Amino acid sequence: MSSNETPRGPVDSSRVPRYAGPATFARLPRLDEVGRADVAVVGVPFDSGVSYRPGARFGGNAIREASRLLRPYNPAQDASPFALAQVADGGDIAVNPFDIHEAVETIETAADDLLGTGARLMTLGGDHTIALPLLRSVAKKHGPVALLHFDAHLDTWDTYFGAEYTHGTPFRRAVEEGILDTSALSHVGTRGPLYGKRDLTDDAKMGFGIVTSADVYRRGADEVADQLRQRIGDRPLYISIDIDCLDPAHAPGTGTPEAGGMTSRELLEILRGLTSCNLVSADVVEVAPAYDHAEITSVAASHTAYELTTIMSRQIARGREEKEPQ
Repeated sequence: MSSNETPRGPVDSSRVPRYAGPATFARLPRLDEVGRADVAVVGVPFDSGVSYRPGARFGGNAIREASRLLRPYNPAQDASPFALAQVADGGDIAVNPFDIHEAVETIETAADDLLGTGARLMTLGGDHTIALPLLRSVAKKHGPVALLHFDAHLDTWDTYFGAEYTHGTPFRRAVEEGILDTSALSHVGTRGPLYGKRDLTDDAKMGFGIVTSADVYRRGADEVADQLRQRIGDRPLYISIDIDCLDPAHAPGTGTPEAGGMTSRELLEILRGLTSCNLVSADVVEVAPAYDHAEITSVAASHTAYELTTIMSRQIARGREEKEPQ
């Protein structure tokens, strides 16, 4: 899209009530209605990799429903993301719920196709298993990418019940496959009991830094964001957000909740501090609406995806301006 083309934005809520009409993300047009998008919001209704409570297969649509309340101007970033770039809802990637290996391959192929159009991906999970095929696809385009992983858990364990693909193993597989830049990896929001101290030593050997939820509480969002920016630099960045990085008070609707997490305000402020980073794609996963109350979790997730989408839209618009002849 050139600078003289106007993106098609959300449905006008002054003409159509927010609770009416199709529940696309932020009431944006479908991808097939606009032809192509700069940012494609896609769902992956898959949760066959969970180790505790299932239900994240319904997370994408719950986030879409909650996103009806999003508005087109983001004052925190002083940007109108849907006017800066074409953002569209690409629907769901339909995957086999009975065969994890096939599901992983299907997600990777679908992501390849979407990224091949020039779009960046804002993916709504689904459980965290889906991060691996998404990272594989992004790395094909950008090479090994920096990763910020917001999560209560490390997700760098080796196997569960001998299975290599689960929601607790994606980032170990990604390191093993060489698709992550191991000089720029960090977990954010981790906390809670582990299987043993070796979990931490193995994780450190893979190159991960850790910012615990207690670190965020003690040091504050601005200082944490500054540390993360310095670690990432100008590398292509993928952000993966397990909604259980938030405290259960702010995100009860998830499969493996842990006490002592971040607030939704802290998460959003850290993300807003990353606007200078080169965000190439992102995901928000592990929203399980069956355990939610009054859409607390899906509202937090929809706002999280909105901030990530705004960052990408601003960068796309800035890149377009730099390419335009003076």
